[in-house]
Amino acid sequence: MGVLLLLTFIPTWVWSNQTATRFAWAIKPPLTAAFMGVGYVASAVLVFLAARERLCAHARIAIPAALAFQVLTLAATFVHFDRFFTDRAITWLWVVIYAAVPALLVVFTLRQLRTPGVDPPRSAPLPPWARAVLGGQGLVLLALGGALYAAPTTVDVLWPWSLSPLTGRIVGAWLVGLGVAAWQGVWEGDWLRIRVGSARYTAFAVLQLATLARYPHTLDWGDARSWLYVLFAASMIAFGFEVLRRGFFSPRLERRT
Repeated sequence: MGVLLLLTFIPTWVWSNQTATRFAWAIKPPLTAAFMGVGYVASAVLVFLAARERLCAHARIAIPAALAFQVLTLAATFVHFDRFFTDRAITWLWVVIYAAVPALLVVFTLRQLRTPGVDPPRSAPLPPWARAVLGGQGLVLLALGGALYAAPTTVDVLWPWSLSPLTGRIVGAWLVGLGVAAWQGVWEGDWLRIRVGSARYTAFAVLQLATLARYPHTLDWGDARSWLYVLFAASMIAFGFEVLRRGFFSPRLERRT
């Protein structure tokens, strides 16, 4: 799964200005394709780290967010299938993957739920301020992502660069997935249980800012939406690094585990 995510990063981020000839559909502006590519590489980080966890409770934050994103993306694909190049293998590979992965995630989840055992106690509970920050960020992501997905031609005025109906829904699906992960993090309520999710969260925001540096002229820097985008990404990075510090690098927590 992680390998597939990294492979999708190539046509969407590396070749973001060549999607008309190298991808399943033409994406404009290239910043939107790069936005998607960042999502794939950040998700690969999540998959690789989750696979290394010994406890399901420390890795399951990867599942609901991935399922939400996959289902929404599959639905957007069918709604806008006229935008896809049906004579390209990458299009049909896209359809097969987005149809198969949600089913596999459901099967995996059901098998895990049937496995005997209980979660270990929360050894590093989130303080109230962390729950408030993560919940607030998740609310913004879910609200904006859901609105973009439901009404991409109307709500795109809230986004700092232009989106088509298809890319509006794809961007919305990414945001919803991140929002689901944030709210699951609030529910998990433990630094260790959310650390792999926060690695993805942090990587996503860091790489989005790097992508803006690659395509700085796509945004209007006199528009408040551009700076709100940057500030929100910065808030994700700040919170994500705090989770990584406490979840991966805290000697006190390592002794508890």
